[in-house]
Parts: sequence; structure tokens; C-alpha cells
Amino acid sequence: MLHQSRLNRTGFVRLVVLPLFIFAITFCTFSVMTSHSGSIVMAQDAGAAAAAASTGKAAPKTALGWLLNALGPLYILIFLSLSFILVALFIMNILSARREAVCPQHLIEGFEAHLDEKQYQEAYELAKADESFLGNVLSAGLAKLSSSYKHAMESMQEVGEEENMRLEHRLSHLALIGTLAPMIGLFGTVHGMINAFYAIATGGGTPDPNKLADGISKALLTTLIGLMIAIPAIAGFNILRNRIQRLVLEVGITSENLMGRFEKVGKKE
Repeated sequence: MLHQSRLNRTGFVRLVVLPLFIFAITFCTFSVMTSHSGSIVMAQDAGAAAAAASTGKAAPKTALGWLLNALGPLYILIFLSLSFILVALFIMNILSARREAVCPQHLIEGFEAHLDEKQYQEAYELAKADESFLGNVLSAGLAKLSSSYKHAMESMQEVGEEENMRLEHRLSHLALIGTLAPMIGLFGTVHGMINAFYAIATGGGTPDPNKLADGISKALLTTLIGLMIAIPAIAGFNILRNRIQRLVLEVGITSENLMGRFEKVGKKE
């Protein structure tokens, strides 16, 4: 039990804490770089504001103000919501794709030990008490074993398909965000270009350059942020899908090997 708890802590650190730590370091590095560049821009803006005050012209906007104004409150709210949902789903799927949640080694060893001792009721109780993918499959097979070995295998296959569908359903939300984010960015691109062309159409021969720049900025920024959300979502979806498929295959092979003992017993009888 002590060895198993150490394995659980190691898996948790490797699959959850380590990615979050890397994400935190990356985010802090990006924040420092952004703040450094932002301080330079603010210093330039302050110098431009002083020059504008001396000439009597309006002071230019800061970089952050220009960014918020170009995106608008609606796109800011949508992209922030998608970002938070993406991080939450990524952590949930990492926890679901752990080996201890799908095919725990301690269950395999305990189940084999009970079968070696012909303690079939204890083996069933061990699998029933375990809430992992493999535990649900084994308990379903043992529950139908009194009918026949064929019925037990069919029950195991049904439960395995249900568990696999549950994992894939939760994982599919990452793919959904990866599809929606660039579509929202494309919508913002079209929206911004319409605003830019509207400024040209209503401006006559000399359109307002500020309105024209705002439309083009919205078009480019929404596309950029949409891709920034979609790329990690699609990458995380494919990485976790491959891991889940590998673990599901391992569950199928392991459960068949464990239940294969009952097939041999049935043939001897």
C-alpha cells in the first residue's frame, strides 16, 4: 500500500503538477516579457503624449488600451471564457487519462492473487470496490460468469465500450474548443474587415484612418487569439486521445488474460 501510494503521488506529479508548473513558468516568462515591452511602449507613449501636449494634439492610446479597444468587450469575454474552460478540461482529462484511473497495477496484482487462491468472491469484491476502467470491466464479467463464459465476455465488452465512450466524450470537448476558437477568430476577422470597408465607404475620398485601423486591428487580433487558443486545444486532444486509446487497449488485453482462466476451467469441466 505504501508503494502504491508513492506510485500514485509520482503519477500525479508527472501528469498534473509538472505540466502546471511548466505552464506557470511559461506564463510568468511571457508576463515579464510583456511587461518589459509594455513599459517601453508606455515610455514611448508618455514621450508622445508630452510632445502632443506641447503641440496641442490629442495624446495617443496606450498599447493595452489599443488592444482592449480593438477587440471589444464581447470578444474579450468570449476568448477569456474559452481559455478558462480549456484549462479546466485539460486538467480533467489528464486526471482521467492516468494509468491508476484506467488500468491500475495494484488491481491486477490483487485480482491475480485472489484467482491463484481460488478466492473468486474476494476477487469480485476487489474489482467491484475499484472505480477504475478495469475494475468496472472485471466486475461486470464476474457478475455474469455464473451464466456462461460467453455471457461474461459480452458483458465485459459492453461495459468497456461504455467506459471508452465516457472518456472520449469528455475528451471531445477539447476538440470542440479547438474547432470553435478559430471560427470565432474568423468571425472577428470578417467583422473587422466589414468595419474597415464601411469606414472607407462612408469616408468619401479621405476615410478616417483611426476607424480604418480599428477595423483591421479587430480582424487581425481576433484571428491571432483564436489560433492561440485552438493550437494547444488540438495538440492536447490528440496527445490525450492517443494515451487513452493505448490504455483502453491495455485494459482489453489485461481483462481477457485474467478472465481467460475461467474459460480453461470451463473446458476442463
